[in-house]
Amino acid sequence: MGMALSLGRRGLGRVWPNPNVGCVVVRDGRVLGRGWTADGGRPHAETQALDGIDAKGATVYVTLEPCAHHGKTPPCAEALIAAKVARVVIATGDPDARVAGKGIAMLRGAGIAVNTGVREAGARADLAGFLLRVEQNRPFVTLKLASSFDGRIATATGESKWITGPDARRMVHAMRAQHDAVLVGAGTVRADDPSLTVRDLGYTRQPVRVVASGRLEIEARQLFATIPDAPLWLCHGPNVDAQKWADFGAQTFECAVQGRQIDPVDMMQKLAAQGLTRVFCEGGGSLAASLLGAGLVDEIVGFTAGTMLGAEGTPSIGAMGLDRLVDAPRFELAQIQRVGADLMHRWVRT
Repeated sequence: MGMALSLGRRGLGRVWPNPNVGCVVVRDGRVLGRGWTADGGRPHAETQALDGIDAKGATVYVTLEPCAHHGKTPPCAEALIAAKVARVVIATGDPDARVAGKGIAMLRGAGIAVNTGVREAGARADLAGFLLRVEQNRPFVTLKLASSFDGRIATATGESKWITGPDARRMVHAMRAQHDAVLVGAGTVRADDPSLTVRDLGYTRQPVRVVASGRLEIEARQLFATIPDAPLWLCHGPNVDAQKWADFGAQTFECAVQGRQIDPVDMMQKLAAQGLTRVFCEGGGSLAASLLGAGLVDEIVGFTAGTMLGAEGTPSIGAMGLDRLVDAPRFELAQIQRVGADLMHRWVRT
């Protein structure tokens, strides 16, 4: 199962709207086949692992319950039955109403032994984006903050390139590649004119670039210039003429607003409806504060540089209106690592 989990992680950021599943086929202590969900979500991991092998009497380790419904491909449970495997070991069940125990029932009905719950915690962590989209109608959200030692993301004049070093920036690109989408606010677009693509890592499936802008008051030269390379989605408020942006090739989504800001809950529901399972938010401060305030941040990744910008610098998190410490969002330290001259620290929601 450890191998299956490792294989499944290869699909992070590449298989949405489907889950990133891994599968290993074993007989007599020998690995006969292995597979993971292909880019774009098909073929599924089980059919990849079964391809070209004789799996009769084998044990199959798979990180998510095999699907039981006919979609664009036949059910994986049927493929396992047709292969005459003897046993299927499953890390965690699939909450999708089209599956939800039906895959296990199909296997057992065909006389195949089924074990469940093996390394379930690890599987649920790897599949968190898919599970959240199915169960809570929202994607998994990682908030990335690259800041000075005193928590600033820019000087008083707005200068921000570069607070952290090249090693940290390369790691950020690797993190982008493991998410379905990169999200920023309008202020970040106006200040930095970013492209938000994954670069310098060889071929990779580019994430969707998402900009949250209530009134679409943006100038995004690099974002629009790179639409042929990576999709661009704009989340905006009502009563906005979005046609000119659509003419550039961007997809536009009208969202509810709270004051002058996009309602983060409605925005995440819109993104989930499009199939996104993992979103990597790179700022700015107001957007980060709104996501934190709505309880939508599942993980924070901080890159901290050994420099100080002072109180006049731009804070990494905007105003949250907190009066009491008990109301502050809290996260638990999960990882700490030196990256070049900077410090990376990862925190998960408690």
